[in-house]
Amino acid sequence: MIKKILLFSISLLWAASMSAQQVSIPLQVGYFDPSGPMGEQPRSPIKAPTVYLEDYSLTFTANHPEYVLYIKDEYETVVYSTVVTSAMTEVTLPSTLSGDYEIDLVMGNWLFTGYIEL
Repeated sequence: MIKKILLFSISLLWAASMSAQQVSIPLQVGYFDPSGPMGEQPRSPIKAPTVYLEDYSLTFTANHPEYVLYIKDEYETVVYSTVVTSAMTEVTLPSTLSGDYEIDLVMGNWLFTGYIEL
């Protein structure tokens, strides 16, 4: 939990200094198996995707795999979700969102987590 708070604080400070510009979202890589207890995990984690935030738009690099995008509030409640197909390079988030959020990108058993401020 402390690690999340520290990463969140650093992300907010960095994002605040880059306001009104496209900001890269630092993402952590995790592996999970939703079907059971944690077993052996892959030894070579995959590289986190590159995602940028500008206002309410998330921009993905071209030629990325398909992800399920979840935006969670401070209580880890999903407030927005969508599928980001491999053909999409931009996702516009609802303008009704305001504040600090966790962003999760799920690709199979891989989870990429970061923090954004809207």
